[in-house]
Formats: sequence, structure tokens, C-alpha cells
Amino acid sequence: MKNLKNLTLGLSLLSAVALVACGSSQGDWNTANTAGTVAAYQQFLNKHPNDQHDAAARQRIQTLQDDQAWKSAQTTNTVESYQGYVTAQPNGAHVQDAQQRIAGFESASAWQTAKTTGTEAALQDFLQKYPQSTEADQARTALQQLTYVVQLGAYRSSSLADKARAKLQDRFGKDLQNVVVVPPAGKSKIYHVASANMTQDQAKSACMMLKKAHERCEVVKRPAEGG
Repeated sequence: MKNLKNLTLGLSLLSAVALVACGSSQGDWNTANTAGTVAAYQQFLNKHPNDQHDAAARQRIQTLQDDQAWKSAQTTNTVESYQGYVTAQPNGAHVQDAQQRIAGFESASAWQTAKTTGTEAALQDFLQKYPQSTEADQARTALQQLTYVVQLGAYRSSSLADKARAKLQDRFGKDLQNVVVVPPAGKSKIYHVASANMTQDQAKSACMMLKKAHERCEVVKRPAEGG
């Protein structure tokens, strides 16, 4: 009988200890939630490593760290800061936003370069790389303004035109942006050698440079597409 009483007393004490521990755990969990900080949840985990709230505490730490990293990236607001966020939080909630902002910075930088260069090749290259960017319409508009060419010569055979093109490309390719052979159109049998499409001012400047080098040239409207 005495042993039974001792057993009952022991079980009661264990139950009481368990209840106290449970109460202490829940209280600490409530405290961590009230604070809502990484440090508070980490302190809870250190004190109750195998608690029923273990997974929730770790998830909230991850969420808080993710939000802090994102706010930091937004505050700095550079390609590097968003790349740093993606590296630090590869599974973060804001990865897609970060990637979009990186793409936005990159397309804006590429557009400034293409716009400053102002050549048909630069604008086409920009559109090929960033067809859906916010600057794409500006690039298309700029291309539509390249309505002149520097006409450099007319030839009756493609071989003569190709030889002239190669010579002029070698000497003046940079100033003319590019030298091309324009095949005959309609009933014509004449091959023309001309510059890349340019604005009128660009074409006039290039032709003036060629004339100073004793090369014949003429600024003309580029042929209509399909004409």
C-alpha cells in the first residue's frame, strides 16, 4: 500500500512538473510573439529546442530575416543590393520582385548606351535583348527616325558592288556605322552601296567626312520597306 502511495505521489509530481514546463513554454512562446523579433524567437528556441512551437519559431525567424534583407535591398536600391538579396535569400518571398528590378536597372543602362550610340545596330541590339522593357517603345521610335542613308555608289554587278563595299567598310565603316549592298529593286539592275540607316544629321555629317577624304557620296532618303 505504501509503495502504491509513493508511486501515485511520484506520478503526480511528474504531472505537475510537466504542467509547469508546458506553462513555461507557452508563456515564453507568447512573449516571443509579442516581441516579434528574430532575437526573441531565437531565445525561445534556445530555451525550448524540442517544443511544439519549434517549427513555427524557425519559420518566423526566416520570414523576419527575409523581410529585413528585402527592406535593406530597397533602401540601397541598386543592382548590387538586389543581387545580394537573391543570393542571401534564394527562396525568399521577394525573389521575383528583386529579379524584375535587376532587369529594370540593366535595361535602363543598356538603353542609355544604345540611345547615346544612336546607330541602327545599337538600337536593334537593344530591342533584341530587351523586347519587353519599358524603353522598348522608345527604341522603336528611334529606329523609325533613321530615314536617311549615305549613298556611296552604283554598280552593274554584285561582284563590283561587293568589292566597293569591302573597301569602304574597311576605310569608313565606323563613320558610316555599316556599309551594305542594296540589291536591285523592281526592274532596275543596279546594285547600290550605302551606309546603314541614319538620321538626316548623321548622314550629312558622315557624307561631309567622306567628301573631305575625296570620296563621292550623296545623302538620300532610304528606300521604303519592300520598295
